[in-house]
Order: sequence, then structure tokens, then C-alpha cells
Amino acid sequence: MPLPTKLRQTSIATPVGELSVVASRHGVRGVLWPGESCSDSLLAGLSLSPTDPDVPLAECDPAEILRAAAAQLREYFAGVRTVFDLPLDPPGTPFQKSAWEILRTIPFGQTMTYGEQARRLGGANKARAVGAANGRNPLPIIVPCHRVIGADGSLTGFAAGVERKAWLLRHEAAIHSPADAPFADSSSGPRPGAVLQPTGSKSPRTQDRSKKLAVGP
Repeated sequence: MPLPTKLRQTSIATPVGELSVVASRHGVRGVLWPGESCSDSLLAGLSLSPTDPDVPLAECDPAEILRAAAAQLREYFAGVRTVFDLPLDPPGTPFQKSAWEILRTIPFGQTMTYGEQARRLGGANKARAVGAANGRNPLPIIVPCHRVIGADGSLTGFAAGVERKAWLLRHEAAIHSPADAPFADSSSGPRPGAVLQPTGSKSPRTQDRSKKLAVGP
């Protein structure tokens, strides 16, 4: 019988809307877009190791993990962080986790096609499965699924909307190579540094609210 456990959640205002970060005692479990609720997948198997069950996981205070995640996300949006250094606890299938590990190898300011990601997983015929796995990535931005694009350079789908994907790519490109940044065409959406406000959203404001999410035994 799995032991009862708890998640903690915090909210952070960003140029792409208010993000909610969810953490377990093992690491960051999810990054939620505005209006997105904590899904059953984030709550599932919380007492189990997301990696090899024979390898013991370090346990940390979820509140400390959230503080570090919020600080690093702020640094990312401020343009002073290009790599995240956080314990991660994403729920997913073995294939999904393999796909997400490939995402973590894509350097800041660069992109990869779905076909290339599939080839790195063993075959270009897996491109559709890779796209589906990326769509289920519970840790957007930290695990950069936004850096995967179509073979023709198109942005294609993105769980939070192509406009946000374009913003993130321009933000990174402007920092990585300001003089020759791809995705710099203003017709693709807001320029880096601009605040992206989805319809019906409130203006971002400085805030960092923490609350407990109790998960039953």
C-alpha cells in the first residue's frame, strides 16, 4: 500500500501568464499554464520512484524545491538563466520519460525537429509518438518541449498555444544570439520582453503564493 503523501504548489507571475509549479518530496512534478488544473497524472503514484525502483530517491522539503523552482523560473524570464538545476519528479511512461530526456539535451536558444528527436529515440517512424509524448510533458519550460519544431521550421502544436511557443523561442534566441536571432519576425507574436496576456487574463503582478495539495492515502 503506497504511503500517503502531499504535494505543494506555488504560483509565479511571468510574461506568458501566471504559472503554477507543483512539487513532491522528490522534485518538481508539474508546471501548469494559466487556467490549467492539477491533473490525475500529477497525483498518481506519488509515493513511487519515477526512475528505477531499486534506486533510492533523495527526499527534500517540497517547499524548498518550490522556492528554488520559482527563483530559477524568474531568472529564466529575466534572461540570466539558460539551464535549470532542479530535482525533477515527472510522472509518465518509460517512453514518455525517454522523450523528455531528449528534450533536456536541446541547448538554450536552439531547436530540434520532431524527426530528429524520434531518430534519437531509435527511429524516425516514431515522430508521431514523440509529438504525443511532448504534448504530455508535465514540466514545460524546465523540460523545453517548446524547442521542438516541424521539419519545415513551423512551430506546429503546443499545449499552451503556438503564441506562447513563439514567445519562448524568441526570448531565448534574443539572448542566445541577439544579432541573428531566429523567430524574430514580429508577425509571429509579441517580441521578447513583451508581456503576453491571453484573453481574459489579468496583468501579471509580483506574487508567490504557496498552498498544500493533500493527496489521500
